[in-house]
Amino acid sequence: MIDGLIAGRMYGSAEERSGQAGSAYVTCKVRAATDDGDTIMCNVIAFNDKVRQALLALNDGDSVSLSGALTPKVWVDKQGKPRPAIDLIAHQILTAYPSMASA
Repeated sequence: MIDGLIAGRMYGSAEERSGQAGSAYVTCKVRAATDDGDTIMCNVIAFNDKVRQALLALNDGDSVSLSGALTPKVWVDKQGKPRPAIDLIAHQILTAYPSMASA
């Protein structure tokens, strides 16, 4: 496990779901810019109540920073080119909105 911090913009909206045991969680995607001008997609899942609520309040394109357990991945696009991706289990969140900044 890697403890990571990512910053980027929401890609679409967060979705609330529930597990088989009834536990609630939120999933979303964050698009983060790389130093070469490309972007990397981060697949986010959050179980913490405050982080879940903050993610649900964000809209497509909103800026967000998240920290948590990070797993790097690789996927292949339609042209057969390998592309990087990140899975993140979010433990903390920071947004531009004061009411969500201390989640």
